[in-house]
Amino acid sequence: MPNNVFQQALQECGLIAILRGVRPDEVEPIGQELYAAGFRVIEVPLNSPEPLRSIATLRRSLPADCVVGAGTVLSPEQVQDVKAAGGEVIVMPHSDPAVIRAAKQAGLFSAPGVATPTEAFAALAAGADVLKMFPAEQLGLPVVKAWRAVIPNSIALLPVGGIAPASIAPFIRAGASGFGLGSALYTPGLDATTVGKNARAFVAAWKDRHNNSTTNQ
Repeated sequence: MPNNVFQQALQECGLIAILRGVRPDEVEPIGQELYAAGFRVIEVPLNSPEPLRSIATLRRSLPADCVVGAGTVLSPEQVQDVKAAGGEVIVMPHSDPAVIRAAKQAGLFSAPGVATPTEAFAALAAGADVLKMFPAEQLGLPVVKAWRAVIPNSIALLPVGGIAPASIAPFIRAGASGFGLGSALYTPGLDATTVGKNARAFVAAWKDRHNNSTTNQ
């Protein structure tokens, strides 16, 4: 796939759906609801039931402009499994350079989790495409603002953890480029219709991010 597809997806909608706990038999309608709402990046964490099957189903059933991948990727061996299933982006809770390099060598996009500037720059040196700021609840708005002053503007900063629709505008003003969305979007057992409703609330907040005057600093 072209090198800019992931960046294009994030520019269209900077929201990444994290479907932790989703089952293969329910993932297709959930993915379709997310896509219809405007999401263009979906990840299935590898600690979900049969995650590779879910990734393969999403890749088969969604348009090519929707980037599908795996979260909670912990080893280079898992990178190969994700690629074989059709995954295109490797999302990590940490920034192990061996996993980042394995993703890039496999031709996949890399989104490592980082919590300090040292980790951030080491991840970029290893080949990271974007930086997942995790956990966002702990880092907060002042840290995002400080990082944005030193991380190149071409690198997306993506806070993950505890993000709600009301959080989006303040984080964007602080310098965030997009967000990973977990339990506020999807929890195990939610039906596709409910996930779609949650997704539309987030997309509305994303579209209104520059007009929202909330100063939740």
